[in-house]
Amino acid sequence: MGKTYERIDGRLRTFIEAQPLFFTATAPLDADGTVNLSPKGLKGSFAVVDERTVAYLDFAGSNAETIAHLRENGRITLMWCAFQGPPNIVRVHGRGEPVFRDDPRFGDLLAHFPGIDPAPHGLRAIIVVTAEHIRDTCGYAVPFMAYQQDRDLHAKRFAREDDASLDAYFRRKEHVETSLDGLPGLPLPLPPSTF
Repeated sequence: MGKTYERIDGRLRTFIEAQPLFFTATAPLDADGTVNLSPKGLKGSFAVVDERTVAYLDFAGSNAETIAHLRENGRITLMWCAFQGPPNIVRVHGRGEPVFRDDPRFGDLLAHFPGIDPAPHGLRAIIVVTAEHIRDTCGYAVPFMAYQQDRDLHAKRFAREDDASLDAYFRRKEHVETSLDGLPGLPLPLPPSTF
C-alpha cells in the first residue's frame, strides 16, 4: 500500500517522468476561496530538477489561479496516476513558486526543458515546487486508459501571438491578472521573451 519517500529518485522518478499527464491542486488561505485543480500535459513540459525539486512550464491560458495561490501562500500538491502498467498514484505535497520571465533564475530553469519549444505555447512562468511530503498509494481504482498523443491545439492557438499580443490577450481575460477570489495573479505587463 502507501509509502513515504525522502527523495524523488530511482523508480519513483522514472514513474513520474514517464506520465503524460499530471494534476496540480492549490487553494487560497480564505476558507471560502476557490480550490483549483488543473490537468497538465505536453511532453517535455515537466522536469525533475533535483531529488526534492520539480518544475513545470506554465503556459498561456484563460486564468492564473495556480500562480495567484502560490503568490499568496505557496501551498501546492502535484499528483500522477498510472493509467497504464501497474497501479500507482504519486503525490508531491510542497511549496511552490512561480518564476516569471524577468526573474534572473528563469534562463537556468528553462534549460531543464530541452524536449519542448516553449515559444509557440505562450510561456508565462516556470512553476518550481520544493517537495515537503512525497507519497505513493496503490491506485487500484484508477482505470486503464491509453495515451495516444499530445493535442496540437495549444501550440496552434498561441503560436500566432507575439509578446505584445499575448500581453493584450492576458489583459482581456478577467482572471489572469487577478484570480477568481481577487488575489494578484500574473503580473502584467508581460516581460519580453528571451527564448
